[in-house]
Amino acid sequence: MDGTNPTWTLAELAEAAGLTRRTVRYYIARGLLPGPAGAGRGARYGPAHLERLLEIRRLQDRGLTLDAIATALAGGAPRVPTPASRTVTVYTVAPDVTVHVQDGLPPWRVHRIRRALKIFAAALAGGDADTASGDQPGAEKMEAHHDTE
Repeated sequence: MDGTNPTWTLAELAEAAGLTRRTVRYYIARGLLPGPAGAGRGARYGPAHLERLLEIRRLQDRGLTLDAIATALAGGAPRVPTPASRTVTVYTVAPDVTVHVQDGLPPWRVHRIRRALKIFAAALAGGDADTASGDQPGAEKMEAHHDTE
């Protein structure tokens, strides 16, 4: 690596940015990061690549999605989520217990959350939390509605 014009391999860039190589490749495929100079084993990444990855991380830390980050990096104004404008689904798992889940999650994540909440509801209704499958009596009584926080 030359001190006046540093370059890195994919592995070195990923390590410097605190990411996996797979994540760096994904960002390139999504258009968030330009491709390297060269191809294959000779591919090299420069300081602009590292700075872009660090900027993506800063924007993620502010709560932006990758779509919003793409807009921001393209020069648009990203919408930073704020608690006052966040919509949620509110699940009532027991008369005295509600769980707020942010809207806009991927379907697989919503499915996992709902399954866990059914188990939780069954345990609160008197089922065994260690063996509850979500199909226990009381689990089907879990209600959901949308709200703005």
